[in-house]
Amino acid sequence: MKPHRILLVDNLMIRRYGNLRMGPGRKLNCGAVRNNWRICEFSDRDMARLLAPLGIRSIGGKIANRKLVKCAVNFRPDIILLGHCDYITNDTLFEIKEKLGAVKIAHFNVDPLWQESTARQMEERKYSCDALFATTAGDILKTWLTGSNTVAYMPNPSDPSMECEDNGKKSVFERNLFFAGNPRKGDPRWDLIAEVLPKIEGKVSCEIFGGKNGVWGARYEEILSSSKMSLNLNRREGDKWYSSDRIAHLMGYGILTFQSSKNQMDSFFCDQETVYFDDSEDLAEKIIYYNSHDEERAKIASAGREKYHSIFNGARVLKFMVETMTGEKYSEIYEWADEVYR
Repeated sequence: MKPHRILLVDNLMIRRYGNLRMGPGRKLNCGAVRNNWRICEFSDRDMARLLAPLGIRSIGGKIANRKLVKCAVNFRPDIILLGHCDYITNDTLFEIKEKLGAVKIAHFNVDPLWQESTARQMEERKYSCDALFATTAGDILKTWLTGSNTVAYMPNPSDPSMECEDNGKKSVFERNLFFAGNPRKGDPRWDLIAEVLPKIEGKVSCEIFGGKNGVWGARYEEILSSSKMSLNLNRREGDKWYSSDRIAHLMGYGILTFQSSKNQMDSFFCDQETVYFDDSEDLAEKIIYYNSHDEERAKIASAGREKYHSIFNGARVLKFMVETMTGEKYSEIYEWADEVYR
């Protein structure tokens, strides 16, 4: 296979000065390197801020669009991967296509499709992009088919340089259980947590991070590496294969991960690789059980880590995305390939 030249346009958070998120964009970046593909990065939000005269972000955004065209012409990618990138207009993407001819452009979105802003982003990009990728599967993907594009599921990618430890091999932890997420009004995750905490009080030590107690960067990675078990909770459960990208952090670190049985993730992970729960009572019982059965906990956690890195690593996910958007014959069997719509 000829090495691809990929232009990644995403929020790379340069202005956070190292206080980074372990986001999918960076893992696709790593995946390109692991595939021996050439990659160039363009951080749209940072460029809009950098180029804004007198701090006027709207003008900075317009200038950033011009600079993206210049970047594409200079680099001459055959693939452009576009994250959320609210500053980048469709007119800019059409101009790049006109100048580069055969370039293929894809938008990837890791937010839930039931969320209005996510659906709006997918709708906005369906004509300017050759392919749309989302971390939700099911017939909802057909919503954004135009007759000339492709819409497909993509897993939340991992990378061994980020999810770099295996807590299944550890026996000493700072906390037995943790959850990290931003609290929002009407968020059912916090109702579930409120039901579970009294049931495990005095039996399992638990820390909750979010809101004013939010954690990023190296501190978040320290919490991952020092946690025995974790909750992978979504603001809505039951959407096929959807999970927040935290699932890659948790399972990728070999942390025993509890997740809802409603999302059909058993298509990928069995009961010997993660722990599924049905309701708060079931979850509390399983937390207490695995906290006191450490050998079982460790075995499941390490097996889950191995499976996640094996099938959902960024290099493999990116290869699937590129083969899907270019129409190449798949180089291997992808476990989620039946969720590709053309």
